[in-house]
This record gives sequence, structure tokens and C-alpha cells, in this order.
Amino acid sequence: MNQFYVTTSIPYVNDVPHLGHALDFLIADVYARRARKQNKQVIFSTGTDEHGGKIDEKAEAQGISAQELADSISKEFLELTKLLNISNNRFVRTTDPAHVQRAQLIWQKLQKDIYKGSYIGWYCTGDEAYFSESEVRANNGICPNHNRPFEKIEEENYFFKLSKYSESVFDAIKSNKFKIYPKTRRNEILALFDKGLEDISISRPKDKIKWGIDVPNDPSQVMYVWFEALMNYITVLGYPEHSDFKQFWPANIQIVGKDIIRFHAAIWPAMLMSLGLKLPISLYAHGFVVVDGKKMSKTLKNVIAPKEIVDKHGVDAYRYFFLRHIPSSSDGNFTWDNFEEVYNNELANELGNLVQRTSAMIQKYLNFKIPNRIPPEHDIKNYETALDEFRIDQAIEEVWKQIRGLNQYIEETKPWTIFKDNDLDHLQEIFSYLVSSILEIADLLEPFMPETSTKITNLFSGTEIPQTVEILFQKTK
Repeated sequence: MNQFYVTTSIPYVNDVPHLGHALDFLIADVYARRARKQNKQVIFSTGTDEHGGKIDEKAEAQGISAQELADSISKEFLELTKLLNISNNRFVRTTDPAHVQRAQLIWQKLQKDIYKGSYIGWYCTGDEAYFSESEVRANNGICPNHNRPFEKIEEENYFFKLSKYSESVFDAIKSNKFKIYPKTRRNEILALFDKGLEDISISRPKDKIKWGIDVPNDPSQVMYVWFEALMNYITVLGYPEHSDFKQFWPANIQIVGKDIIRFHAAIWPAMLMSLGLKLPISLYAHGFVVVDGKKMSKTLKNVIAPKEIVDKHGVDAYRYFFLRHIPSSSDGNFTWDNFEEVYNNELANELGNLVQRTSAMIQKYLNFKIPNRIPPEHDIKNYETALDEFRIDQAIEEVWKQIRGLNQYIEETKPWTIFKDNDLDHLQEIFSYLVSSILEIADLLEPFMPETSTKITNLFSGTEIPQTVEILFQKTK
């Protein structure tokens, strides 16, 4: 199949981008770039989720309209994709007229599984979510995420027959027709099905939440924000009639954070089944990024904007750290000290030094002339398998084994000694191997560090090393 479709979850515009949002973008970008290298036609979609009571509440507090707030924050997420060199070619906003129109169409197509009923329960506007009696009791009636009391609500809403699809979704996950990574997240989701899935409320009265998409044929209700936002993955493709939808659905990969896996692994598949559509091929749920071992919080003053890191160390250093040193199967920790250590030891000393030494020795020993390149014979099966299994950190480790191996090769072959012995043929052989291997490394690094990959490729792809060679990563200490 030549088409490839990858999506991220769409961040909620109640606050500015942080390190966790950026991780979604980075991971999806790796797979989009990899697919392009495989000569596939790629659609890579991200965007912003812009409806709901929380947005309306925050906008009112700032004295602006909900649309103005959404416009402002959405722009910051769009700028983040550019800052991090994210190669998405779609950016959907749930306030886009096309999304609104298609969301209402989807609702109508789901109509056979939608009914009206009374809901009595607990709700938190900060989470835009309902909570069970046991969850409320466990937290003494106070939402732990927002330090505000849960609201007891009693209202008439529309419900989606999630229970009808419980067994079918379970079977799809269990049989790996719908693959969920990592294994720990798959097991968590399968455990949800032990008692079956209950029907879910999918609307709110407009007199309670006015900032949302109207329910078709019932303007007194608006669609529940989480339910409507999930539709973006097919509205952005022009569901149901556009050729993009017909060619690219189902998604090859959907990237989300672990906190919203239930929506994507239980509710979204059920919606697709109700629509008669295929399920995504795979879903990957990454962990959280904490700072100095603590959850990011304005109260703790430990919220770090991605731009702070990029401005100081460059985009590829940012990409490298978060793709390799935030574990692919669990939460990860960011500290400035750890970042600096990784930057100096791995990027400057290992990769940067390999490129710098090799180019300098070619200048000195071969009069700037790059020898004929030979096809490298390194086995990259482990690299490919790691990416297939969403072990991104391990895929990069496979590349770094080659980098360390080449640095060791230089120490063992001692080109400076061979130069003194005037053995030009042996020098040609050594540097032919080095250059060919470094170019392979550049190719393998492209999905993770595209700028660095291009610089290395440009340096060694011609016939001569230039007079001045840029230092890839300038040591900071």
C-alpha cells in the first residue's frame, strides 16, 4: 500500500504548548518522514481541539470571545510545529467550518446508535469529563487536577450506544486487528472490557455549554467536546466523499498521550464501527514528560516551553533528547543538567566529533578529496524492528552503536600512523569505509534529526570536503 496516514491527538486550546504536546508531534513526525523515505504518499495531520465549556470559561475570564482565545492558542501550536521542524501537511481546527459541517454529518450517520436520556452524575469543566461516584468519593468531592469541586449535574443528554460495540472492539484489540502499543497500554485497555463498556453521554444542554457544535435537528444541545473532537481524524480527510478519505483511511498510525487512550482505544473504534468504517491499523500511547521528577505545574513554576530549549541548543538537539531519552514505553524526566550532559557527551563528543575528525583527516591526509564510497554492510534489521514496534529510543540506540563503533574504528586503524607510512591505498580504504558508514548513519538519523542528517549528507556526498566545516554541536562546557 503506497498511502500512509499518521495523526496526532489534537491538543486542547485551554493553554499554551508544553513538552508533552511536542512529544506527540515529534513521534508522528518520525513515522511520516520514515514513510516518505519508503516512497509512500503521506498525509500527516495534527491540529487543535477548540470547543467546550473550559474554553468559554477561560475566554470570559480574559474578557475575550471563545473564538479569539481559540485563534490565539491555535496559532501557538501551529508555530510549535514549525519550531520543531514537524513535517505535517494538514492542520485541522475543530472550529473550521469544514469540520463543523462534517461533524454534524457524522452525527447523523451515527443516529441509529444515538438516543436521548437523562444523566445524573458528576462533572468537571476543567477536564470536560464525567466522573463516577467512586472517583468523586476517593477525592473528597474535589477534582485533583483542578482543585475545584465536582459539579453534580442532572440533565437530559444524547447518549451513544457504546455498550453495543464493547465485544467487537475488545475482539479487534485482542486479535491485533487493531494494534495498541506499548503492551502495557494494550493490557490496560483490555482490562476496561472486563465488565463491558457502558453507553456514554455525548452532548450537553446549550444553556450549560454554549461553545460547541450544535446537535443536528436539536439546537438546544451541543456535541460533547471529546466526542466531536475524535471526528477530526476523518473530517480532515474530507469524509465521506473526498478522494483523500477514500485513499488514506484507515490511519496507519495514531499517536496519543496515555491519559486519553480510553477515548482512542474504546470510544473512537466504536464510533468507526457504527459508521461502518475500518479501524486504524495501530495506536501508540506515549507516557508523560515530567520536569525534575515532578509533573509540570504553574504553581511549581516548572513549566518549560519547548522554545526555551530550542533557542539554547537547536531543534535537532531537542528532537534527539526527547526521542531517545524519554522512554518509549513509560514516563520520562527532563532536567537541564541531564540535557546538557546528553548534548555534550552524545551529540558533541560522539556524533559531532566523528564527523569533525573524519572531515579534518580527509582534508589533511587526502588533500580534501573524498574517496569512492562503498555500500555499507551494516545490518539495520534491529533498527527497523524497533521502529515497527514503536521503540523509538531503541531505534536511535542502534544508530548510536554504529557511531561509537566508527569512533573506535578510527582509534584502532590510526589513520595518522598510516599517513606517516605513506600508505595511500590503505588510507583510501579506511576513509572510503568511514565516509560510506557516516552517510548511512545520516540516512538512518533523518527521521529523528533531519537538519543534522542533511548537513552530514551534504558534507560527504560530493568529491571534496569544503575548506570550512561547520561544527554540528558546539560543546557547552
